[in-house]
Amino acid sequence: MSDRTRALGVCLASAFMAGLDVSIVNVALPSIRAGLRASEDGLQWTVSGYALTFGLLLVPAGRLGDARSRRAIFMVGVALFTVASAACGFAPSMSVLLVSRLVQGMAAGILNPQVSGLIQQMFRGSERGRAFGALGATIGVSTALGPLMGGALVSAFGPEQGWRWVFLVNLPIGIVLLPLAYKFLPAPQTGLPRRQESLDPVGVLLLGTGVAALLLPFIQQHQWPGGTKWLLLPAALLVLVGFVAWERSYRKEPLVDLGLFAKRSYSLGTAIALFYFAGFTGIFFIFTLYLQSGLGYSALLAGLSISPFALGSAGASAAGGRLVSRAGRRLVAIGLVTVLAGLGATMVATMLVPGAGVGAATAVPLLIAGMGSGLVISPNQAISLSEVPPEQGGSAAGVLQTGQRLGSAIGIAAAGSVFFGALGQGWPTAFRHGLWVVALFVSIALAAALYDLGREYADRRRLHSAP
Repeated sequence: MSDRTRALGVCLASAFMAGLDVSIVNVALPSIRAGLRASEDGLQWTVSGYALTFGLLLVPAGRLGDARSRRAIFMVGVALFTVASAACGFAPSMSVLLVSRLVQGMAAGILNPQVSGLIQQMFRGSERGRAFGALGATIGVSTALGPLMGGALVSAFGPEQGWRWVFLVNLPIGIVLLPLAYKFLPAPQTGLPRRQESLDPVGVLLLGTGVAALLLPFIQQHQWPGGTKWLLLPAALLVLVGFVAWERSYRKEPLVDLGLFAKRSYSLGTAIALFYFAGFTGIFFIFTLYLQSGLGYSALLAGLSISPFALGSAGASAAGGRLVSRAGRRLVAIGLVTVLAGLGATMVATMLVPGAGVGAATAVPLLIAGMGSGLVISPNQAISLSEVPPEQGGSAAGVLQTGQRLGSAIGIAAAGSVFFGALGQGWPTAFRHGLWVVALFVSIALAAALYDLGREYADRRRLHSAP
């Protein structure tokens, strides 16, 4: 086994840990309520606070890894994630749990762009596509196992203590990862000048403020009454305009090289990621509510019902990684069409089996949608980063993943609003209405992919017709 393969294994293990923590917590929320007497706001911030700090750290952490040492920043992320997981698991009160979750989100934001940056650094061409495919498969497996493990742990240790093991399960993974990361991940090149100028503190502050102001209204949609929260959106846009102006005028190396967006593969890939994540993240949110609150499913049974999507995604991601170098954006378009077909079949299944058997009835449709998803996420990331220089891989991946986090927040808010607004017509109808919102976001992502394919076709025709 080569050193690159071992290094990829370390990266995949960290991705598994971070992915597991996203999906495992949702099914433990009732247990947290019972164990810590948590309020609705507290439960919401257990999920949304993690998402907020995760999104804020992605770009600056990616830039820091590019400028210093991806291995060192990776190890800082793993260590912080492990300590924060322990603090969550042993939290004596809801306030301690919330602070620990915020730190855990920061750690995930530090860790994730290093994984993509390291893959950019270590692999080229079709090997890079296969590496990203393995990353997508790992995230799919962890997402699938998360609800199952969460439900099993809550069932095994009881409603008051089971939630603690949802966090403590990260400890052995993190402890093993640290020495392996130091041994196998590539060390920074010696003898090269350190790029102090690349840290761009003003850019970090402007981008962080803008992203926070964009995310907060969506994350707190149901906990922040009234319409004043939406005033943050125009304020966020103004701050982000200021960020763009600052980055253009910054004479040293900026936080984000805006020239990346001149590359069609990167700009359209970022748009596809934003809208697709707005769609597929909403599926898990509204389906979990439908199963547990509407149909009385246990945490374990709800996890089993959701797992076909994640398993389909895991299996197709590996195949997508092998095919992306040959098929390119066509593979992403095929995946998006497959997702839409699976969502349509899911709607039909809920009409034919509206009662307690809906989990079994939607298994095959969700598997199909998940297979389509596996042909979208990892291949789109590989294509989006294909023209990015390796030395910018971390920050470019950070921007791409920030778009994903923003899309997730928007998608959950939009699908959730429609879902809750239609509850008066019954749980099955509310779920289908939410799925229409999901399908709309996926359709926008498909339109972006088709536009890219159209431009590619036009470029080829111009080359052939040139004298």
